[in-house]
Amino acid sequence: MIAVVGIGPGGREFMTYEAVAAIEAANVVIGYDVYVDLVRPLIGNKDVISTGMTREIERCNKALEMALAGKRVALVCSGDAGIYGMAGLMMEVAAEHPTLEITVCAGVTAATATAARLGAPLTHDFAIISLSDLLTPWEKISKRVSLAAEADLTICLYNPRSKKRRDHLTKAAELMLEHKSPTTPCGYVKNAGRDGETAVLCTLAELAQQDIDMFSTIIIGNSETKVLNGRLITPRGYHT
Repeated sequence: MIAVVGIGPGGREFMTYEAVAAIEAANVVIGYDVYVDLVRPLIGNKDVISTGMTREIERCNKALEMALAGKRVALVCSGDAGIYGMAGLMMEVAAEHPTLEITVCAGVTAATATAARLGAPLTHDFAIISLSDLLTPWEKISKRVSLAAEADLTICLYNPRSKKRRDHLTKAAELMLEHKSPTTPCGYVKNAGRDGETAVLCTLAELAQQDIDMFSTIIIGNSETKVLNGRLITPRGYHT
């Protein structure tokens, strides 16, 4: 059996009961070394297999190998296992073993963790877009950003900036400014749910100049989004 476990931001207080139970029930815990360290208090003396970044397929193959040997495996990933997580890849890797039990344990994704810290910016329709072009061509990403902005969706950006991708956020902001006002309220959170958490409000015109990194998640409002008492709010449409 393999449980693909979304651990949320990493603290136990942000994990679902299902996720905690899956880790506690496992014989083997597998994951990216940073995420494994976040759940060390739950692992105890279980066997642990951890690897560095970009070795996702290797981790899934190891999880499959251990599960076929009769082990109960918890394959952990941050946020939600099915949102930029490992759930889909694990199912692809195990495609030739249709009787193998694979469960997906939902987790708190960065969008909802960030929204909770900023206020209530996701109360209406929204889109989540990753600016990482490691697995998706920038041409496709930029088209999605532009169309989401044209549709007046609230937009949540994952992986906005890295050492190698310094200008993707600037390009995305420029695309959104073609359809959104420069004064559109925005916000971002660094290290949501982890040590060093910081929440900042700004406008779309100011966004690209902010101190934003890979540990930041950004929310850009729609045409109705506003700031109330220091909180970012997107109205649903109720008449108050």
